[in-house]
Amino acid sequence: MTDVDRKPTHFPPNPPPPIPSHTPNTTMKKPTIAAPSIPVSKILENHGRVMQLNGHVGFDSLPHQLVKKAVEAGFQFNLMCVGETGMGKTTLIESLFNMKLDFEPCNNELKTVELRTKTYEVAEGGIRVKLRLVETAGFGDQLDKDKSAKVIVDYLEGHFERYLQEELKPRRMLRYFEDSRIHACLYFISPTGHGLKALDLTTLRELSKRVNVIPVIAKSDTTCKDELLRFKKKIMSELKSQNIEIYTFPVDDATVSETNQQMNSAVPFAVVGSCDFVKKGEKMVRARQYPWGIVEVENEEHCDFVKLREALLRTNVDEMRQRTHEVLYEDYRKERLKQMKIGDGETGPKIIEKLAAKHREYQDEYARRELALREEFQSKLDSTEAEMRKHEEALTARERDINDEFEREELKLDTELRQLLEERTKLMLKVSKKLKK
Repeated sequence: MTDVDRKPTHFPPNPPPPIPSHTPNTTMKKPTIAAPSIPVSKILENHGRVMQLNGHVGFDSLPHQLVKKAVEAGFQFNLMCVGETGMGKTTLIESLFNMKLDFEPCNNELKTVELRTKTYEVAEGGIRVKLRLVETAGFGDQLDKDKSAKVIVDYLEGHFERYLQEELKPRRMLRYFEDSRIHACLYFISPTGHGLKALDLTTLRELSKRVNVIPVIAKSDTTCKDELLRFKKKIMSELKSQNIEIYTFPVDDATVSETNQQMNSAVPFAVVGSCDFVKKGEKMVRARQYPWGIVEVENEEHCDFVKLREALLRTNVDEMRQRTHEVLYEDYRKERLKQMKIGDGETGPKIIEKLAAKHREYQDEYARRELALREEFQSKLDSTEAEMRKHEEALTARERDINDEFEREELKLDTELRQLLEERTKLMLKVSKKLKK
């Protein structure tokens, strides 16, 4: 560093530095670069002189450090598949990740929707990803269709709540917390060609508020291309008319803008999945075999599988993770904190006051409930006692009636007995007189 009156030495620009190593290398010569001149207006007046950097500092290695830490920690990606039984959800996921899943076959007789979860550790190019897959078994098979959507919504909000409770702890462990919030949801639409069902609209409306929804047309090889294009337009038109906002791939980044524009124009993706490989020429391709030919899964002329994989797994994974945390989870967190009556700026001493007020509120509520329960208990006790007194009075009256009846019967029997004794005495006298004669 030099004073301002010293003439700075200018060096030719140097290329970006390599990734820094913690092992010292005494033979490597550090490149130097002239620091830009700093205007005097930017200098603190108290110091009275300008300090310049005339060597390489190393701030440009910060991204490499962040990348290294991120790679060492690994990544989490949670994917949910929602669709009716027999749509090919498991097959498509197996095709996307090129691995065999051990999900149990869905049963059409399930009384409610079952969310089945599998976790896998996958690695590609030295990058480790903890993959969490959630499948909805029995979706749409019940008579009450609204309950199918409610089970999924409760599941999504439950994992938001788990993360929120971890955040609210005095000692947070978010670094080691398993983030199970769903980052993307593939919604499978039946290839009917007649638009969305009522179940689809109800479920999509609720899911779009809580997860990044990507609609896909399942088993699109059962529909011809012209019908498929009309079906896509009809689906997007219905979603727009119903004000249902599905996930839109971002186009603000110049590096992926053109790619994501193509992906957005292909939504909903018409996909085909297959676990089988068919020989085509001299190579094996993933395809479905039919009597009239084959449908190649990874052929863009046959379906949108490649586009879906590009958009979901190669281009926008981090964007969906970020939107889940910064938009969807923040909306849920804001509503929950409002329900807890915690406003902005209520931290530090204010949050202590808020907790004390909350504690007093709970105590008042507890006292009110206790008083209400005591009054209810006393009321029930009084009514029971009154009813028992009525029964007792009735029994007493009944006892008096029985005693009176008994006394009357006893008096009647005594009278009859006296009459019989008198008649017997008379008969005995008559008999004795006849014997004397």
